Amino acid sequence: MTDIAERHAAITTTAPNARWHGAAFEARLRRRYAAERRFRLAGLAAVALAALVLVLLLGSIAGKGWTAFQQTQILLEIDFDAAEIDPQGTRDPAVLAKANTMKLIRDTLAAQFPEATTRAERRQLSDLLSSGAPFELNRMLVADPSLVGSKQAVWLTASANVDQFIKGHIPRDVPAAERKVNDLQIRAIDALTAKGALTKAFNTTLFTAGDSRYPEQAGIGGAIVGSLLTLVVCLGLSVPIGVAAAVYLEEFAPKNRWTDVIEVNINNLAAVPSIIFGLLGLAVFLNVFGMPRSAPLVGGFVLALMTLPVIIIASRVAMKAVPPSIREAALGIGASRLQVVLHHVLPLAMPGILTGIIIGTARALGETAPLLMIGMIAFIVDIPQGFTDSATVLPVQIFMWADSPERAFVERTSAAILVLLGFLILMNGLAVFLRKKFERRW
Repeated sequence: MTDIAERHAAITTTAPNARWHGAAFEARLRRRYAAERRFRLAGLAAVALAALVLVLLLGSIAGKGWTAFQQTQILLEIDFDAAEIDPQGTRDPAVLAKANTMKLIRDTLAAQFPEATTRAERRQLSDLLSSGAPFELNRMLVADPSLVGSKQAVWLTASANVDQFIKGHIPRDVPAAERKVNDLQIRAIDALTAKGALTKAFNTTLFTAGDSRYPEQAGIGGAIVGSLLTLVVCLGLSVPIGVAAAVYLEEFAPKNRWTDVIEVNINNLAAVPSIIFGLLGLAVFLNVFGMPRSAPLVGGFVLALMTLPVIIIASRVAMKAVPPSIREAALGIGASRLQVVLHHVLPLAMPGILTGIIIGTARALGETAPLLMIGMIAFIVDIPQGFTDSATVLPVQIFMWADSPERAFVERTSAAILVLLGFLILMNGLAVFLRKKFERRW
């Protein structure tokens, strides 16, 4: 008995001390702490690398695009000669809208730069201004017919080449054959700059105009309106259908093989490439139902199909997070199952549902591929006025500008990307705000 007791004491005291104390234990402990430090450093390095790549990406886009928010303008003393603009003196808006204001610009430039004697040189001076400058004067005359017969100092939009030259994207210290601004135009630009008749102003055209083949006249206004109209249709379809489907599957549907199949297919649809939805829209909405091509109505239908699985899954997760005790308490005081869902479950799950809706909307806002398949890549000059008008959206506008070889479209592409990123950040920030504001912890 004495030997057994001594052996038991050795096992319960000496053996644990030998395992958890001493040089071997300290070495194992150091290795474990070293492994934890390496893992922590690897995580920090991964986060730092991701942040660095993000900063480089955004910095590159911002560095190329911030100049697009400014547009060069030229000040000219325009003589609105009544004999040239309105020889009949009727001041009819239809006549003023078609007046030959280009001749007024050429006469002003010829008087200001008399060294330009040949026809080619005078045309080169006219190229300092945008091809839309005469239309700017026409719009001024229509808005204020009293300008006829007067002489006014007017700021007009410069051409894209002059704008790029002023912004430093076209160097002056290269041979004339290698730059798009010749020596005569550079001398005119220097003279205008010295007189204070050349400046850079905020580019309102970028936000108010539609697409154009001339960079200085191109804007994302039409694409923004097209995106908004498309999202209205998308949300009008996907939100009520998606939330209703989630409510039925989570609260009312029997748990059997068929509902399992539906749930699996919904989860699979959330991972389907977006271009597949575009092919579906092309085959069904355009070819079968004959809906208008390139219209926000069709784009909204396609994006609604793509957004539905995201909203259904997010809504089901939000409702599943509501504690069962809430349902049981409501049923215990006599509420019907529909009243339980409408009065208790949905209000408590609303933050998660709204978050899913906003995230799905943000995904739809940034999609390009499905809309290309239904023709929303068309060249749209006019801003759409309705859901069936031809339109494009902001991502597609970026895609089309990125394919343009002109340097002026490079900065406008980057500027449009910044605007799109701003919308996406705003929507994701709104989702975070709603979740933080309405979220309840159980």
